[in-house]
Amino acid sequence: MSFGIEAASYYAPSLYLEIKDLAEVRGIEPAKLEKGLGLNKMGFPDVHEDAATFAAEALLKLIRDYHLDPKNIARIYLGTESALDAAKPTASYAMQMVEKVLEKDYGERCFNNCDVVDMTFACVGAVDALHNSLDFVRVNPDKKAIVIASDYAKYELASSGEYTQGGGAVALLVSSQPDLLEIENLWGVATESVFDFFKPRRHYKKENLKDAPESFSDKIEIFMDEPVFDGQYSNQCYQDRIREAYHHYKEISGKDKPYTDWRYLIFHLPYAFHGKRVFTEIYSLENGLSYETQEDQKAVAKSESYLQFINEKIEKTQRASSEIGNMYTASIFMALLSALQTSYNEDEDLTGKEIGFLGYGSGSKSKVFTGKVSANWTKVVSKWNLFESLKNRTPINFEIYEKLHRKQLDQSINQNYKGFGLDSVELENPLSKGARYYTYQS
Repeated sequence: MSFGIEAASYYAPSLYLEIKDLAEVRGIEPAKLEKGLGLNKMGFPDVHEDAATFAAEALLKLIRDYHLDPKNIARIYLGTESALDAAKPTASYAMQMVEKVLEKDYGERCFNNCDVVDMTFACVGAVDALHNSLDFVRVNPDKKAIVIASDYAKYELASSGEYTQGGGAVALLVSSQPDLLEIENLWGVATESVFDFFKPRRHYKKENLKDAPESFSDKIEIFMDEPVFDGQYSNQCYQDRIREAYHHYKEISGKDKPYTDWRYLIFHLPYAFHGKRVFTEIYSLENGLSYETQEDQKAVAKSESYLQFINEKIEKTQRASSEIGNMYTASIFMALLSALQTSYNEDEDLTGKEIGFLGYGSGSKSKVFTGKVSANWTKVVSKWNLFESLKNRTPINFEIYEKLHRKQLDQSINQNYKGFGLDSVELENPLSKGARYYTYQS
């Protein structure tokens, strides 16, 4: 019996900003971002959108596209680092939203017996959710699980991470009927506790905060979406962890040079070209090339053999990222969808081909694993229309972008949007203060 991904769906934010517009305002040469990092557009959430609505959109699309009975779903595990609450899981909001829409077809609380939880380890959290859910269906082959990766990558205005922003969600149906991808139960893992990128509680004295309520303690802790990060250090941690996890995978699999058998290499992509940049070290080690100096590293990256390798095994995985930006936990799975959609559009037969995954989450951890494309993969991919759907988003100008970023707008840009949206947040009732309520526009 085999196990893996039976079906998949996705959701990208309804708005986008052209990267060249951001570059011009910030005094950056557009070519540096477009040709240097592979960035074309930045997906951006509207006023009514957040990580919960992203997740709900991807979940509902998965259920409808593949005619799933929600009562047959035993668990919904959400990987995210954009949680809306420190106690109540974001997955419970997404579940409730979708449950209400499906009520007329499946009755009240159709997810009543479904196990729902969030998993967090920066950008590798959804890979952890997949790993966990695969273990679950291997023990319970008659049950199905859904893994959702949902995030909003937000950085401070004018920071070095600003142009990599993005967001969205990918949902995966995990079962003993892997019509899309059969996943091998071998996982290379590498972990080290570091501070390359994290979202701590910031500390402030009440006396320095205007209009702070009297009931607040003297030292106030504030959570922010924007991370504390060291870009160069994080890149090095990413490279170190995937190297260690890759070699761990080699040890447990007994394979001499695994990547040579992979049709695609699927990376977590903070920006579109990141994967091909960080893999140069592993490529050098596997091929006996010198990698000690910066000159050595540049020589490898610009070599004809490496450029051909990128063109064959990585380039197609980057295309969706160029149009959306960093999706945190969802970026590795969007890279998979990008590659499979492109192969499908080009009539390439991937049946039986092996795909390698190199996941990374700051803090830091990497997981390396593989999957084999199933015979029914085209039936699954035929539902996506990924690149066509990305053309249907709404462009915004830089002024609107900054107002959205600063949360200065109360009305959505797409006021006649279809789908899930935040309706209100309770501000008065002390017993439900902060509760979030959502609606669905059909």
